[in-house]
Amino acid sequence: MKLDFSALQYNFRHKPLLIAGRAMEYYGLRKAGADTDLVIHPEDHRLLAEKYPEHIKDLYGDIGICEFGFEIWNQICTFDYFYLKSGAAEEENCLVVSPEKLLFLKALAMEVPKHHRDLELIVKKVLDDAYREKV
Repeated sequence: MKLDFSALQYNFRHKPLLIAGRAMEYYGLRKAGADTDLVIHPEDHRLLAEKYPEHIKDLYGDIGICEFGFEIWNQICTFDYFYLKSGAAEEENCLVVSPEKLLFLKALAMEVPKHHRDLELIVKKVLDDAYREKV
């Protein structure tokens, strides 16, 4: 998997962490929607916020830079890049959040029906993988 960041006209100093729908697609759980959600290193987030100050969204302290089909976050519900990247899959120009951390993120938003359905898909994958390893 290689993401095309060229529209941002920015070279990440640290690999961004792919979350949400594109991570669901990466693990073969469902197709992603139109946008690409990332959590990024604080240094990259600061520099991108300076570059795109008119495209900043604040959701209770989660600061997103929303431009060119990307939603680029400093954190999700106070859980930052360093916490969320633990166990991530490394790809050419990004990290992909682990299934376990993806499960955690979806659980945080499970009151939204779409996220609840995603939660069920991830639980099934985690259990299928766990039992497949024992066979």
